[in-house]
Amino acid sequence: MMELLQYDFIRNALISTVLVSIACGIVGTYVVTKRLVFISGGISHAAFGGIGLGYLLGINPVLMAIPYSILSALGIGVMSQRTNVSEDTAIGILWTVGMALGIIFINLSPGYAPDLFSYLFGNILTVPNFDLLLMVLLDCVIVGAVALLHREFAALSFDEEFAQVSGVPTRFLYLLLLCLVALSVIVMIRVVGIILVIALLTIPVAICRQFTERLMTLMLLSILTGIIITLFGLWLSYVLDLSSGATIILALGAAFLLVSLFKRTKKSSP
Repeated sequence: MMELLQYDFIRNALISTVLVSIACGIVGTYVVTKRLVFISGGISHAAFGGIGLGYLLGINPVLMAIPYSILSALGIGVMSQRTNVSEDTAIGILWTVGMALGIIFINLSPGYAPDLFSYLFGNILTVPNFDLLLMVLLDCVIVGAVALLHREFAALSFDEEFAQVSGVPTRFLYLLLLCLVALSVIVMIRVVGIILVIALLTIPVAICRQFTERLMTLMLLSILTGIIITLFGLWLSYVLDLSSGATIILALGAAFLLVSLFKRTKKSSP
């Protein structure tokens, strides 16, 4: 196994594992606590429009997906807060429109249609150096925002009404949190793809939440859990010659099932 480290794509895959787990552990904690899982799915699927637009304009698709995802996140937040459209309806609209626009943009792109399998289902072994640097930058933005506004985000997550009465700018923080979800989606696109983003954003947190409710502890444990299980899934995909993104998600799902069974057995035992 150590011999594989001489290859750049293996080293990039290992670094990607750490970077993705940091984003998922931090933002995923708020997503699970605030119950924003469905919104995260809407943002991730809407990001496909940015991928398609990048191909149409000849720009790096992941780079183009950043502003597109942020605008989609803000669109969901604004539509659900300032219009008569319910939140789930707003998510459904932007979810489907984003995917449809991505397909249209790709159809309008000159030349042969690109292979989008890695963007939809991920391939951690194909992360280029530029995307790796982009992931580092986005992780720094996420960590910086949470470090500055940790107390406010905690208040928003546990009791939004009390936070609003206390003078916390809940509307601004909610929109900012959705933007952080959008950035996390971009970090994960190359690793597990748009279709599987929700799992990596929620399952590590769901596993660790069975042991603690403290936000900071939950974040750290989720990061560590994400790194360990993602590495295991990557190794398993290499051994079995399977899709890396799907194998990582199945490994996470199996870990969640085992932990849940263990906790249930422990509670039922005298």
